[in-house]
Amino acid sequence: MQQKSGKNIMAAEIILPDTCAWIDYFNGRDTTVARALAQALVNCEIVTCGVVMYELFQGIRSKKESEALREAFGSLRYIEMDKDLWLSAAQISASLRKKGVTIPSSDIQIAALALQHRLVILTVDQHFRQVPDLLMKEAP
Repeated sequence: MQQKSGKNIMAAEIILPDTCAWIDYFNGRDTTVARALAQALVNCEIVTCGVVMYELFQGIRSKKESEALREAFGSLRYIEMDKDLWLSAAQISASLRKKGVTIPSSDIQIAALALQHRLVILTVDQHFRQVPDLLMKEAP
């Protein structure tokens, strides 16, 4: 089941924003995904994970950016991969590869976390559409 961008995020949903959403939001871009993240920060519970933090923090250009990110992410609930989730991610990837679909491992890891914890991924990345049963909030 996928949620399309035309549906509003419900307050009971827990949102896992993908890196692209955070980049647009922190850079002050007026994009659909940045606006959706701003709305979700007010209306929903937001979580993050190691993959998203890694992708964001590796792109930091200044001490000021680092401090801002640390402050912003310090208050978010953090979820992480465990042994079973690594195996689940491998199974998702293997299943997709059998269909001729290859998705970056970082996106597979995010998808595995989302599936395990019933999170809604906020993204513009079309890779996630290939993962069965993933709940998504897509920006057009």
